[in-house]
Amino acid sequence: MKAYFVAAFAAGTVLAATHAGAQEADLTAARDLYASAAYDDALTVLNRLRSSDHPASQSRTIEQYRAFCLLALGRPSDAEQAIEAVVVAEPTYTPGDGDASPRIRSAFTAVRRRMLPAIIQQKYAQAKTAYDRKEFGAAADGFTQVLNALADQDVAAEASRPPLSDLRTLAGGFQELAAKAAAPPPPPPMAPVATPTPPPAPVVPVAPRIYTGGETGIVMPAVVNQTLPPFPGHVVIPRNGKLEVVIDELGQVESAVMTSSVTQAYDAIVLAATKAWRFKPATLNGMPVKFRKTVQITIKQTS
Repeated sequence: MKAYFVAAFAAGTVLAATHAGAQEADLTAARDLYASAAYDDALTVLNRLRSSDHPASQSRTIEQYRAFCLLALGRPSDAEQAIEAVVVAEPTYTPGDGDASPRIRSAFTAVRRRMLPAIIQQKYAQAKTAYDRKEFGAAADGFTQVLNALADQDVAAEASRPPLSDLRTLAGGFQELAAKAAAPPPPPPMAPVATPTPPPAPVVPVAPRIYTGGETGIVMPAVVNQTLPPFPGHVVIPRNGKLEVVIDELGQVESAVMTSSVTQAYDAIVLAATKAWRFKPATLNGMPVKFRKTVQITIKQTS
């Protein structure tokens, strides 16, 4: 019996390795087909890989070459959706001069300029949440990613003005504080020494309170513009999602996070659209305050 289980385990391991090897071979074949201008055949292989149980590490490459093929076949709308999936999976990726033509690089640049501001705000919100939970290592890494993304040339124009310029200042301050808090304590002294006067505790910026509507005296924000973008493509089954936005004292969306996903691509489109949303700000005793609002998203089936 013991020998049977050992043999079964070994067989399962061999099958998993064989499956992974076949997927890698398919991906290589798709690249070769693209390089030889067999775009339809390459797209067929890539679509099959996309619908299979493939490793997460292959997702970006699959969508990348799908975008290349779709652009070559004159299907810019479908290509844009594939590029959006690439940006969501790996926001820092840009095709190099040796990988793609100027037309492909231009298409990637246009999508990244549209999506990166929302992705940066989402990553800042995630890093701030980790900081508030005292997960300083994860917070420091998250704020570093925000700062690196703000330095990306495709988002340079947006990064020079609010809200991204404000996020750069906040992310820099919180990153320094998180890095210090996450650093290991120094080793104990080898010999007794006089105890130095401890330095003053770092001053942590106190963020304004964010209200949620259950507080006494709060008047909830009123919608001025809260238009959801249309869902791209045909809707086979109804879809639902949930979005959480923080509305600042001016009635603008300070941050937005999808708490329940519709699809990865549509999530990114919605997050980008929230930049244009406007509200009459919430008030407490007549004074504007920050407010966290939940927006339900319902995508109906198309006929």
